[in-house]
Amino acid sequence: MNDRYFIFGAGYSGRAIAREALVRGADVHGTTRSPGKADELRASGVTAHLFDGSELSPEAVDALEATTHLVVSIAPGDADPVLATMRQFIAEQTPALRWIGYLSTVGVYGDHDGAWVDEDSELRPMAQRSQERLEAESAWLALGTERGVPVAVLRLSGIYGPGRNALASLANGTARRIIRQGQVFNRIHVDDIAGAALCLGDAAKGDIFNISDDEPSPPQDLLVYAARLMGVEPPPEVAFQELEMSPMARSFWGECKRVSNARIKRTGYRFRYPDYRVALDQLWQSGEWRGR
Repeated sequence: MNDRYFIFGAGYSGRAIAREALVRGADVHGTTRSPGKADELRASGVTAHLFDGSELSPEAVDALEATTHLVVSIAPGDADPVLATMRQFIAEQTPALRWIGYLSTVGVYGDHDGAWVDEDSELRPMAQRSQERLEAESAWLALGTERGVPVAVLRLSGIYGPGRNALASLANGTARRIIRQGQVFNRIHVDDIAGAALCLGDAAKGDIFNISDDEPSPPQDLLVYAARLMGVEPPPEVAFQELEMSPMARSFWGECKRVSNARIKRTGYRFRYPDYRVALDQLWQSGEWRGR
């Protein structure tokens, strides 16, 4: 029997995982809230199911029952909607299940004043959304233990790729070259999220993994490099202190850390885009910066 991937939340990252799984010959099912996006998923080869966080259709339940690889890419909010609706079913009625992947965030580490963090570092989630992610991580790990199935928690850095990148931001006029002394961020290309997920899924490997590039770097460096590729001037520098930001954006900028990806590399995974320069070069040369 072919592998069956069931992806709760087949959005930007989930669709990348779906593409990778389809290329490898898997049967792929995915959920979305939108009928329009469901049509897009079907056109790409994914069997789409509508899921608003409260109920799965009988067809989706049947598909879940025969799933070998379960991927969860839905933000938890007050509670994880998949666990709230399907926990007992997953625990008791998924005989083929071999692996669960949960997409989380490096935001669970909070602020470390620019120091390096790995999967064993102290967790200091500052934002409510990061605290919710941490609670969901624990709940999925507990379900894996109960079910006897390995759970891989993928803690993702800032996601970019086709259609979501500095080149696109420069082109549409939304790029801001914000300067904050000492600030660095890690990033991750969406195709490396997919590659890492399939690597872990193929090996049925569980643990917590940072899925992050090799080079934490100041955000303004990314824009300057993208502008050079495009042959345009980067936007003017703006001091962080002078900006008006939403509470969510300000909390994001209030955290600074350097994220180690050594553990996922020890599994044998090799990043396709180990730094932003390799990724932006490919996006620009291929034209995929506009989207796929």
